Amino acid sequence: MFPRDLNNWSIFSLLDPKFISQIRTVVVYGNLGNEALIITKDNTVYAIGSNSSGCLGIGNNHSTLYPKKVEALSDKNIKTFACGKGPHVLALTHSGQVYSWGHNGYCELGNGPSPQTANPTIVGSNLTEKFVVDIACGSHHSLALTYDGEVYAWGQNTSGQVGSGISTVQNSPRKVNNILNGKKVVQISCGDSSSIAVTDNGEVYSWGYNGVGQLGVGNFVNQPHPCRVKALAGIVIEKVVSGYTHTLALSDEGVLYVWGANSYGQLGLNTDSNVWTPKKLVAPEMERVLDVAASHYNHISVAMGKDNQIFIWGQCLGQSIKVPMLTQLRRVHDAFACFASPSVTHQPLVFHNDEETNLVNSLSKAFDDPTTSDLVIQVHGKPIHVHKAILKIRCHYFRSMFQDHWVENSQSIIEHDQFSYDTYNTFLKYLYTNEIDLPAENALELLDLANVYSENRLKRRCIQMIKKGITVENVTFLYSTSIKYNAKELEECCFRFALNHMTTVIQTENFSKLDESTTKTFIIKAAQAGAFKT
Repeated sequence: MFPRDLNNWSIFSLLDPKFISQIRTVVVYGNLGNEALIITKDNTVYAIGSNSSGCLGIGNNHSTLYPKKVEALSDKNIKTFACGKGPHVLALTHSGQVYSWGHNGYCELGNGPSPQTANPTIVGSNLTEKFVVDIACGSHHSLALTYDGEVYAWGQNTSGQVGSGISTVQNSPRKVNNILNGKKVVQISCGDSSSIAVTDNGEVYSWGYNGVGQLGVGNFVNQPHPCRVKALAGIVIEKVVSGYTHTLALSDEGVLYVWGANSYGQLGLNTDSNVWTPKKLVAPEMERVLDVAASHYNHISVAMGKDNQIFIWGQCLGQSIKVPMLTQLRRVHDAFACFASPSVTHQPLVFHNDEETNLVNSLSKAFDDPTTSDLVIQVHGKPIHVHKAILKIRCHYFRSMFQDHWVENSQSIIEHDQFSYDTYNTFLKYLYTNEIDLPAENALELLDLANVYSENRLKRRCIQMIKKGITVENVTFLYSTSIKYNAKELEECCFRFALNHMTTVIQTENFSKLDESTTKTFIIKAAQAGAFKT
């Protein structure tokens, strides 16, 4: 996103354009969406808004229409924020420390009892020696995920949302043990009064308030300890997000599962009945789901489908939309700005530079423009108009080619037949725009090109595209291809996917086509990972 997109949030309407141009990250929060935190490019944190319960962190309870520096965070190098409804705020630094401020009626700040704290204070106690990698807030409780995959919780615990097994308030971070002990958690999320965690092998655990089935454990009973969502056994979940009282889970195959409250249609099942166990959301128009989002502040659900299309359902501008509806929006954040009540961000927005965008726009217009180009590359007879200087600046292969002793340096037309026109055109346009305009299914040929031209950055981009399209049917083909191109990240991703779907993968036609050496290596590696233990 770009700073001009702040227009979607009215709280930023009075900001000076020069100040806006310096913004790197923002988060909008509060029961009315009337408080915000801003990080500028020089890592300075500013606050703006009504400042209820001292949640702006500026040392007092005074509202401010214009950005005011959060002095206590001036040298903390803040990475991200999480916000509760009190409101209370957590800030995570790049060095893995957590700071908190705002409402503290339920000890959700993690620093003992006090009505509120208007100045950011480091959350100590059991987190002092831990490196925290993620944070999450419910209405009045907080979670922290450490580098080691441990979950710590504190705050209101009337429904078991802190996972300590007791109903009293937890006034400092406490490790969530019980069934999570020994399991590595890779993602956390909070509903209003519930908590959820995803482990590195795709299992889902939930605890806390369960009055409408938002824990997905098959009943409406509150859970004071983490419980595995058994209905998802055999399904590898990559991401779980929590609404106020509903839950969405995205599998590694791009399938969406939903459960919990449904009074506004937020489950997308075309009913208003609550669901207490995960149910697959069948929405053919979305095809493979790429991303999903929700917020404990409201009852809206948002998903990104094929071709980055944005779908919404649930409570949208006061209306109940009971099935996923395609929008004209370009980003998930736009859905929360335009349709959610309150209009808060589900996670911090990170902006790009408008000046950089203007440069990219100019280069984009110059691509394949015969009026300014000094070189034509003909791919299977079809011309692409380019500029030698840009190709030399952006690509080592062309930098080597356009030297005095290379015949191509004196040519105005170069023939190329190694790769298809669509792939080579995408590659050349990427050199101008840094964007890849190619269907994910064609990313393999582009990966081959990136490998031949030693374009490591493009190679990584291709791998990310391919990872989103991994299926049971193609995973072994992609696995062998990743070995061929020495794409270690993709190789490991494919192996993990195959390991999690071993029974069905080894029955596919592509698995039978693997060469003997690759098959042997795969089987040995799978055995070492415990795939064949009984």
